[in-house]
Amino acid sequence: LGFCAARGAHVIAVDIDAEALDEARGRLSEMSARQVEVFEAPAEHIPLADGIATRVICSEVLEHVDDPAVVVAELVRVAAPGALFLITCPDPLHEEMQSHVAPASYFEKPNHIRRIERDELAGWFRDAGLEIVEQTTFGFYWSVWWALFWAVGVDLSEADEHPLLNQWNALWQDLLDLELGPDLKQGLDEFLPLSQLIVARKPG
Repeated sequence: LGFCAARGAHVIAVDIDAEALDEARGRLSEMSARQVEVFEAPAEHIPLADGIATRVICSEVLEHVDDPAVVVAELVRVAAPGALFLITCPDPLHEEMQSHVAPASYFEKPNHIRRIERDELAGWFRDAGLEIVEQTTFGFYWSVWWALFWAVGVDLSEADEHPLLNQWNALWQDLLDLELGPDLKQGLDEFLPLSQLIVARKPG
């Protein structure tokens, strides 16, 4: 949303977390957004008119919901003809790793209640009538970061201060600074990605 707001877009945030929405409203209102709207609502019932959005972002949501097909239908409903979609959710490789290192609550409501395969994710949006423009993966850095986070056992609010996590951040930056750093990152993002990503388009 911040990326869109900084470019003068009319941005609309929908979430079930009122505190997060308040924080988002405050940050976005300080940017160059043409208009900012926030709605506290579940993804299954988006309080927007049909065909209102030219860009739809659904990031790390579908793994939490009871019926992804209902959410996908709502996303498509609010999108205008020709709208572009940016969809992300955890990659199954990352979730498999998490099953060995994360607490059991990670896979319980309100957290991740399903593991979404790549073909499954693309299929939901194709079945809803969208054209898949691109499908890729990213986030090796964060896959390792989360494994280390569970190991050190700190609260998320304190993670930025933990020496081990800071060492991982410094090591990753050193790797990226190598001549082959970008190629290494791409290979690792394919090997153990945090998330899978789809760019799709609504016909029209």
